Amino acid sequence: MRYGLRTALGVSSLGICLYLCLGTRAQVPSEAAPAQNVEARAKTASSLEAKIVVSMPAYQPEQHVSGVIRIWGHGSLKIPWLKPLVTFWEEGFRQFHPGVSVQYEMHGTSSAIPALFMGVGDLAILGEEVDPAAAAAFEKVKHYPPGSVEVMTGSLDVRNFDYAQMFFVHKDNPIRQLTLAQLDAIFGEEHRRGQGNIRNWGQLGLTGRWADKPITPYGWKIDDSFGFFLEQTLLSGSHRWNCALKEYAHIYRSDGTIYDHGQQILEALAEDRYGIAVSNLRYANSNVRAIGLGAQQGGPYYQASKETLIERKYPLTRLIPAVYDRPPGKPIEPRVKEFLRYILSREGQEAVVRDGRYLPLTTEGVSQGLRKLE
Repeated sequence: MRYGLRTALGVSSLGICLYLCLGTRAQVPSEAAPAQNVEARAKTASSLEAKIVVSMPAYQPEQHVSGVIRIWGHGSLKIPWLKPLVTFWEEGFRQFHPGVSVQYEMHGTSSAIPALFMGVGDLAILGEEVDPAAAAAFEKVKHYPPGSVEVMTGSLDVRNFDYAQMFFVHKDNPIRQLTLAQLDAIFGEEHRRGQGNIRNWGQLGLTGRWADKPITPYGWKIDDSFGFFLEQTLLSGSHRWNCALKEYAHIYRSDGTIYDHGQQILEALAEDRYGIAVSNLRYANSNVRAIGLGAQQGGPYYQASKETLIERKYPLTRLIPAVYDRPPGKPIEPRVKEFLRYILSREGQEAVVRDGRYLPLTTEGVSQGLRKLE
């Protein structure tokens, strides 16, 4: 069996400093600065996204606020991944609250929640779901859990913007769809979803030459953030992986380019008729095929698309949270609350579409977020 390498964050001063400065997982440089071609991305935004956003309620201030909002989150010293979108939000928000300014401290998701409990940040906008270790560290320091609200949907295929985790088989494989329980039985060892080991294709109903062929799973390094996401969502929190899993990590070339793990995975699958792999469609080739996923036996089964992600039909949809400090029985700090209410408005979600990397929420998702802020 394999075990994921997750270590709970301690809250000694040394541990906090290391968490703030280095983070628990490495951030990967983007292939191009995200500030480039923002308007070009906006022009290619699908009518689906625009149609969803235009039906959302417009922003209406509950109170007038002023001062500085210190935002920490997804970014790096070299490439401010989230800053272009936050800039759009700030520009729109200042039309209603001209006395507000934003201080950008976008040094990476791993530093964002610690900035809240260290008192140097007001709002954390992450690049992935809340890390339980970071939330536990917040609670150990503050003696209550952090607040959070979902503000965007992960992308379909944009690198570094929580693209959809999709499962692929070789083009010759007749499998068209699998449930999460079946995938857990293939990739995992503990099987908290209730199904035993699946280790050959005959166990999935394939016959003939496929029946006795072992299944070779391909995937991310299990201590990568993508691997951790699958531990939480697909393996239901288990850290025990199939021993046969072939793991891939980014390869950093001498010329400064990166051979992405997702591309390595699907190139390996293209040479293995009996394999199954997790990756993303941006790396797909002519010898592999994505399969549909179902949350339960009998379906419905969904392929990852902008529509199925935004509508949260795809079982492994990624959701991007904003995290804040809210002591029990007390309201959210007014500047932070109003800024979040702006993000969860027609104008705020239009900015997401204009930026063109993450996907917006649905109207119901916005409503759920606003209720949570109250």
